[in-house]
Amino acid sequence: MKAVAALLLVGMLLLWAELPTGSVSSCPPVPFTCDQPNPPNACRSDLDCPRGKKCCQTFCGKRCL
Repeated sequence: MKAVAALLLVGMLLLWAELPTGSVSSCPPVPFTCDQPNPPNACRSDLDCPRGKKCCQTFCGKRCL
């Protein structure tokens, strides 16, 4: 019985460790932007970012977060 409980606990911990942090559908708010007219962007959409990251507007340009 203890072995089953231990295996369930380990399984739950493994699943929890794989969950992405933060909300998948939102980017952090940007209170202000830079003065550069066309800031460089590291991405154009979420498809340009590694798995689990989003293309978000930052202080100066877009970045994968």
